[in-house]
Amino acid sequence: MNVLITGAAGFLGQRLARALVERGHLQSSAGIAEPIEELCLFDVNPPAALARDSVMDSSIDPHRRSAPIRIRTVTGDIRDSALLRSLIDERTTAVFHLSAIVSGTAEADFDLGWSINLDGSRALLEACREARAHARVVFTSSVAVYGGALPVLVTDQTPLNPQSSYGAQKAMAELLLTDYNRKGFVDGRILRLPTISVRPGRPNGAASSFASGMIREPLAGEAAQCPVAAQTRLWLLSPVRAIEALVHGHELSSAAIGIARAINLPGLSLTAAEMAQALTRVAGTEVAARIEWQPDERVERIVASWPAAWDMSRALGLGFRPDADFDSVIRAYQSEASEQSANRERVDVALDR
Repeated sequence: MNVLITGAAGFLGQRLARALVERGHLQSSAGIAEPIEELCLFDVNPPAALARDSVMDSSIDPHRRSAPIRIRTVTGDIRDSALLRSLIDERTTAVFHLSAIVSGTAEADFDLGWSINLDGSRALLEACREARAHARVVFTSSVAVYGGALPVLVTDQTPLNPQSSYGAQKAMAELLLTDYNRKGFVDGRILRLPTISVRPGRPNGAASSFASGMIREPLAGEAAQCPVAAQTRLWLLSPVRAIEALVHGHELSSAAIGIARAINLPGLSLTAAEMAQALTRVAGTEVAARIEWQPDERVERIVASWPAAWDMSRALGLGFRPDADFDSVIRAYQSEASEQSANRERVDVALDR
């Protein structure tokens, strides 16, 4: 089985790549666990190298080691049809399409957002169609496909009404993938991700970037700006659960998903104030006091158009899992950050010897 990840240099792309290497296998369309032979990491920026290139795949045969996974890194433009055709062939049975221009950047640069988020998705699907592999394509969509006058609880049947260019681009890519699935060109599955928090690293161009920054920066001893009102409600999912969802979304049978290929992933519904309160409980008042409430009308307008809560019954019935609470999400981030810091110190010590 060959697997392609687009957007592999991004935060979720890197984590997904590591998860697949450690897992070592994915289910085929026949429902059989097959070893991953090649993992192609594709992005406009050089994807990070993976430390491991082989795994023990106990689900296939507990007494043998699977063949090493070939890690292939490719740098290029998602709109480059010729390049995509060189990456996807009849052996490509799994595609995780994570590549995208994020919400704030897509709103600021209209042409770039449409070109990457829609034209790039079409180029990818056309390459899959030409390869005739009937690949399982997992597409990451967003809460931004909704907007306007929303019900208190959004369901999978709530009409799409995006209020940003990014949301419109994701909605149209959803329809595109659904039609390619209907025609039998791919086995498509669409996962609408809540806002991911807490992300490590630095802020990016996403309108929701503050949802990680208002936790991450204070924990690091820095001030953080929250550009939305304290009562603004968000729909949140941790990085751990997001990666679990991507893999689980691939493993679901086409019959289980049914005709409606888009799935609203489960999450936590919290106001910005409640997020700050969770930080207070976990790290103390002094840390939470580093959050600076500085309204930004542009960000507030985009974020306020997104749904704050939705019916999770379908996703839960399909086996997706939400986080227990935001306190545990913050603690998990702290634990991971501490482990990464310790690893860096060990590397620094080794280099000094």
